[in-house]
Amino acid sequence: MRPTAAIELSFDSHAEREVAPVLERAERLGIAVVACSEQELRSKTRTHNHEGLALATQPRRWTPPKELAALLADGRGAAVALDRVRNAYNIGAILRSAAFFGLDAALFGSRAPDPDLPEDAVRVAEGGAEHLALSRTTDLADTLSRLRASGVQVVAAESDGAESAAGFTFAPRAVLVLGHEREGISERVRAQCDAVVAIRGTGAIESLNVAIAASLMISELVRGRPALSRPRSIARPPSPGPTAPPTKQPHARPHRR
Repeated sequence: MRPTAAIELSFDSHAEREVAPVLERAERLGIAVVACSEQELRSKTRTHNHEGLALATQPRRWTPPKELAALLADGRGAAVALDRVRNAYNIGAILRSAAFFGLDAALFGSRAPDPDLPEDAVRVAEGGAEHLALSRTTDLADTLSRLRASGVQVVAAESDGAESAAGFTFAPRAVLVLGHEREGISERVRAQCDAVVAIRGTGAIESLNVAIAASLMISELVRGRPALSRPRSIARPPSPGPTAPPTKQPHARPHRR
């Protein structure tokens, strides 16, 4: 959803054959393509799990919390809020589920604003971060209070919830709140929730991983809502028409070093 934000595509020079279709597509879009060593790519991505590619983009635009209510009114009316969720893999998995089910936005609450999503979160999201409006706040309780005042239902997911998530009736505009991996949802945030629901299990295990719980809860949130058409992905831009077929130049790639 941000094709014009792409600046440079770096790739592992030893994996050029495997990633050639991606490189050719990037070049057709006018994106600089740069060959790197494994060490250089690891330094750029700050992770071992780059899978041979790294895309540098313009800074992401974060949606101001004040705009969320209007965004939910114009869209599907559903968002997820994360209360101090820290693990990058959990964040990425939650964003992937939220995008898969067609949510409008993700709201991040923390004591201090993060400069951007962790690289591993973006990778695990598998493009999900590009299909959601992302917002962040240093006072999630206050932001949720403002959303409630504008008519948005706020529902917390906790293992000790009084109501079962299965069959719970979500309002047309709703935010699902998920908490810190160990501490759960803070008391201040919980006080701003209209309901606290739980996924019922056998009791053999106390709770689910927050990312797994998010997937199950989001599926309940969107149940019965009209399906949305699949949005266009930055990873799969439209192919050029028949009058302008792509020209392959495997040995003439000026951007690669």
